[in-house]
Amino acid sequence: MTEALAAAALVKDYAGARALGPLGLSIGAGELVALVGHNGAGKSTLLRLAAGLLDRSSGELTVCGERPGTLAARRLVSFVPDTPVLYEDLGVGELVQYIARLHDPTGWRERAAGALAQLGLEARADQLPRQLSRGLRQRLALALGLARPSSLLLLDEPFGPLDPASSEVVAGLVAERAAAGAAVVVSSHDPDFLRAATRTVTLRNGELVDDARRSRPAARRP
Repeated sequence: MTEALAAAALVKDYAGARALGPLGLSIGAGELVALVGHNGAGKSTLLRLAAGLLDRSSGELTVCGERPGTLAARRLVSFVPDTPVLYEDLGVGELVQYIARLHDPTGWRERAAGALAQLGLEARADQLPRQLSRGLRQRLALALGLARPSSLLLLDEPFGPLDPASSEVVAGLVAERAAAGAAVVVSSHDPDFLRAATRTVTLRNGELVDDARRSRPAARRP
């Protein structure tokens, strides 16, 4: 199994308080992972470490064989935080096209158009992000994360601001990304996503307390 994320004795402390670890975890290409746990369990800390937005206190962490935060790692990792970070002076369509082209100049028009269509943002293409509702801003953030190629896709609580129909669409899109070979790690308790996930990793007080795999997604409820 190709390791998209590998942690060994990983620790993150904040001002002397333990937020995560020591954690050992390996996630392979094509896995669709639900990261669950109560508030303060360490989920966001793990995702931000993997995205290169935080420095570890000790231990080892690699993403796709690279050190998080390096240029090589940033080419391979797509991260959507729980609060969207958007360029407010670019239109929705321009922003998605910019991100798609920035990360891969091949086929960027098709990827951008596909992301806008999949997230139902085509009619909003000429609007500025600040004109969007909270749910639409979240959809835009997800479109940005999906418009670029990645070997590791990290999503932090993506479903909260979304309506049920949008949540189901996003759950399907991330499942497709995993089926295409990317490792996908999503911090969420969304029922649609939990049924689709092939693995559930549970954190409690910064420690791994359960790691459950299944060979195929559970059937949807009628």
